Amino acid sequence: MAQMTKRAWKLQEFVAHGASVNCLALGHKTGRVMVTGGEDRKVNLWRAGKPNCIMSLAGHTTPVTSVRFGQNEEMVVAGSMSGALKIWNLEEAKILRTLTGHKSGVNSLDFHPYGDYATSGSQDSTIKLWDIRRKGCIYTYKGHTNPVNCLRFSPDGKWIASGGEDSIIKIWDLTAGKILTEMKLHTAGVNVIEFHPNELLLASGSSDKTVKLWDLETFQLIGSSDMDANPIRSIYFHPEGTCLYSGVKDYLKVYGWEPTQCYDSVPISWGEVADMSMSNNQLIGASFSKTNVSTYVVDVSRVQPIGGEPYQGVQQQQQPPLTSSHGRRSYLTDRPPTQSSRQASIPKEDESEPTSTSPDQEDRESVADIKDPEDYRQIFQPKSRLDRSPVRNIEPFQPPNDDVVVPEPEIVKQPAPVKQPAPVKQPAPVKQPAPVKQPAPVKQPAPVKQPAPVKQSAGSKTTRRDIVTSSRQVEKPSSESRHVDSVPDTVETDPSGKPSKLTVHVRPTPRQSEEINPEDFLPPEAKVQNEGRVMSQDDCLEMINRGHNAMESALSHRKKSLQIVRVMWSSGNAKTAIDSAISMNDQAVMCDILNILNEKSGLWNLNISACLLPHLKDLISHKYEQYVTIGCESLKIVLKNFGPVIKANLTAPPSVGVDISREDRYKKCNDCYKHLMEARKVVETNSSISGKVGDTFRQLKILYSCVD
Repeated sequence: MAQMTKRAWKLQEFVAHGASVNCLALGHKTGRVMVTGGEDRKVNLWRAGKPNCIMSLAGHTTPVTSVRFGQNEEMVVAGSMSGALKIWNLEEAKILRTLTGHKSGVNSLDFHPYGDYATSGSQDSTIKLWDIRRKGCIYTYKGHTNPVNCLRFSPDGKWIASGGEDSIIKIWDLTAGKILTEMKLHTAGVNVIEFHPNELLLASGSSDKTVKLWDLETFQLIGSSDMDANPIRSIYFHPEGTCLYSGVKDYLKVYGWEPTQCYDSVPISWGEVADMSMSNNQLIGASFSKTNVSTYVVDVSRVQPIGGEPYQGVQQQQQPPLTSSHGRRSYLTDRPPTQSSRQASIPKEDESEPTSTSPDQEDRESVADIKDPEDYRQIFQPKSRLDRSPVRNIEPFQPPNDDVVVPEPEIVKQPAPVKQPAPVKQPAPVKQPAPVKQPAPVKQPAPVKQPAPVKQSAGSKTTRRDIVTSSRQVEKPSSESRHVDSVPDTVETDPSGKPSKLTVHVRPTPRQSEEINPEDFLPPEAKVQNEGRVMSQDDCLEMINRGHNAMESALSHRKKSLQIVRVMWSSGNAKTAIDSAISMNDQAVMCDILNILNEKSGLWNLNISACLLPHLKDLISHKYEQYVTIGCESLKIVLKNFGPVIKANLTAPPSVGVDISREDRYKKCNDCYKHLMEARKVVETNSSISGKVGDTFRQLKILYSCVD
């Protein structure tokens, strides 16, 4: 019965790539296919519920950063760190087109709901609209000031909504080729946006940890969720539009609007969920970590507002109807009178955009390797593509049996006979250990019956090793005898050789808990000491506190250094405070200063850049990953803000006459350029490593083009 009432469970976890996974997307038509992209520059396709790769698509020359299925799951597009897009025809298992034009990595992708168009958002802050059948890029939308994190076509295909790291949502009119409106109420980067399937409604999730809902008739905010504990990474409207699902770290939350309220909250350990889809009244969620991908299932029929128990934070009378009845207009009938509603929905083309054709060499290197022919034919090559054909019956996922909680065996949960010395106080239990209730394996404890080993003088001891060595000869490898481990560590005897008062030291062993052995957490020297005696509390504290004084001294010194810098900074001269921090020759203090400068990039200027660049090279080559990340972030700010200035000053023709300010600026730019070139060697060396640090170095490598 526990299985039948489960609301959410883990479906599977598997290794998806040979290197770290960077992106993931589910097919939203069936909800049963998944595509992943990784550091290994491959795009792999999977069937939900199966750990075997259906098909692997190769051809990208840099790590894959974004993937997306077509509306009918017949195509897939993948964007890479270099800014290139590749579109594959899954039915024919071949590359359809390679598109180039972005100057930096691709963050988000989407297919047009009807026409042969796709759109992409990049770290270069631009949005491109692509004609995937013939011409390539037909329009570039510019307006965001920071990387574009997410974008979506409206259900009627006439708008594009985009969200960026600049915390702004923009709506673009495709026919007019210009921006329609901006929505600026988020206070941090926008991570995900979704259109309502029917109504003129838009939902957005942000790093400010809120979900906001926008009316697309008035372009006004109609509701916002309470601030969550973590950034919002994934949202998904119910296909019927009854509610909005929000995936946050280890939780699924269900929201309604007008009024805005949380209908339900389902705990599920999926970490940072990357995408969600619906299949057979089940919500499928997928997340990734390093090389692994995990999928999860939520039975929405047991989740409010569709079913299940009312969430404690919402009164029952507030439950919504199961059909949308807010009176809002729909996309297909009476949308607001914009230019795109008065004309045919053909996107405006920019004649200045260069025609982007697929390079023959790249297409020849782009191959599709079918790993599972049976699943491939069943999913991507069905016998009929007619819309009127009956839909294949797909069975819902069932909770695994091992999710049902089964009580542990009594002998494991109640080891009282082992821990309590009372039953062992008499000689009889030593010969026949009745408290363990397993007399068969220990009926003949030969070492105990023989008087020779215990006839010793007062104070002598018979060790556990002597007893256990002999008892192992008669121990049977039965399942019942696995938990028998009640022989005392030491047995004190009197001069007559008879056991007197027994002192029992029970040592935890892997047999009592086969999952965790406490001795595994002790340092090697503690294990050696523990062989002879049990460590005292003082010994444990001494071992734990070892090195504490040194750490306390280092932190105190760091605090004093930061207080000095703070006093100088408060006086109004940031340059002097930074020079003081540099003179301290403490990289920890330097990282603290850079963290502040990175958060407030407006504090940077050419003087500060010239002072700090010599030290950034040391940070980005440091052994600590945190130092490397901070140094790379500072280098990014310098390249973005001052790269063009440095290049312009160095390439400008010499001025006529004496211009002291220009000469001073030229000297600073020249110094910055030299230090940037020195740091570039480290960047190029480390750009081939995997993981997030490798991604950062590859981004820096691309940014260096501004000073070339």
